[in-house]
Amino acid sequence: MRRRRLPALATAVTTALALLLAGCSGEGGRGTDTDGTIRLRFQSLAWQKESVDINKRLVREWNAAHPDIQVDYVQGSWDNVHDQLLTSFEGGEAPDIIHDASDDLADFAYGGYLADLRDLLPDRLARDIPRRSWASTTFDGGVYGVPFLQEPRVLIANTALLASSGVRIPTPGKPWSWSEFRQATAKLTTKATHGIAWPLKEPVSVTLNLGLSSGGRLFHRGADGKVAIRFGEGDGVMPGTVRDQVVSDGSAARPALGMGGSDTLPGFFGGRYAMVPLGFSYRQQVVEQAPEGFGWTVLPTPAGDDGLAQGVSPQTLSVAEDSPHREEAVRFIDFLLRPANMVRLAEGDWMLPTGTEALADPALRTEKNGWATGTALARALRPAPAQSVRGYPEWKDKVATPALQEYYSGAIGTGELKKRLVEDGNRVLARYQR
Repeated sequence: MRRRRLPALATAVTTALALLLAGCSGEGGRGTDTDGTIRLRFQSLAWQKESVDINKRLVREWNAAHPDIQVDYVQGSWDNVHDQLLTSFEGGEAPDIIHDASDDLADFAYGGYLADLRDLLPDRLARDIPRRSWASTTFDGGVYGVPFLQEPRVLIANTALLASSGVRIPTPGKPWSWSEFRQATAKLTTKATHGIAWPLKEPVSVTLNLGLSSGGRLFHRGADGKVAIRFGEGDGVMPGTVRDQVVSDGSAARPALGMGGSDTLPGFFGGRYAMVPLGFSYRQQVVEQAPEGFGWTVLPTPAGDDGLAQGVSPQTLSVAEDSPHREEAVRFIDFLLRPANMVRLAEGDWMLPTGTEALADPALRTEKNGWATGTALARALRPAPAQSVRGYPEWKDKVATPALQEYYSGAIGTGELKKRLVEDGNRVLARYQR
């Protein structure tokens, strides 16, 4: 999933516009014009021009083919979507069709704001998206969103530096192990270049998601439905490797620990970092910003005992529980996510579709810009470990983020990290599970 910060003024304007449009729809009754035309509001979070254009074009195509069911495009913002949706839900003015991400759905699903789609989904769509993806939008047995785009993390690497180092080039069929990955970054390190730059300004999701490859789970749900945090051997492989690269080997650039993903690109283009682990969609920025003649490639992240498994929080499409036209809303979602349209959406966002038919499209299997590497990783993607855990946001902000930042910098050791994540973390979760 991709989220970018917008300026506060732009966010305020977006919110006001969305709420204004929400209040002006349907003069003949909510969601129905006076002539009987059904009118649906689709709030999209597409933000870059290419993606916005594709979403708007698909809305126009639907409207041209369905004069009796018209869709109004409403521009939302990743920057404030949770609070904006909560306000619209509580005010009874939520969009009919809601673009969001699976890790933001739990509170809305448990709160009764989203429609359970199990009896509304067409068989084609239900079959096309794998069960592992549906698991990311399933809460208490109900399905509260359609997962449609997903973003694995990959290694974006400088091809010239790879070649000169002599390291083995990993592939999805034969990836690096975590130990070989550490050795490779050491070989790639010179006086002028760090083998890797880890942008860990927000360290929690990348730690949890990449930890799945070595069997890390951290969150364990018991038979009573309650979740407890346990730090096992597999949970320490990914963070331990990164800490060793920073503290022991010097192969990871220490200043990058405080950076966001985009912040690392100038140093990557300048040869200061041989590799950067980034979301798949960052390839767009690389294509647009790389100096002329700069050679780069996409490599899989390291594999552990569970192979290339990693967690993702797919982008989703949901329907408001109080929408008077839920069946029509799902019909529009089904149109939007036809295989050919899903490919168009994926290309516009530089991400992977969840649908198996769309993933097989030759346009997403090309070696150009690393598409083939990404699609090869699709089967290894799993729901992010904590997205259904109530209390996770507080644990992340108050416990995990500061603990991991100190650990990666070398300020604390593994024992202290484990103590804080588990003991302090379970105290936080206990307040949400009484």
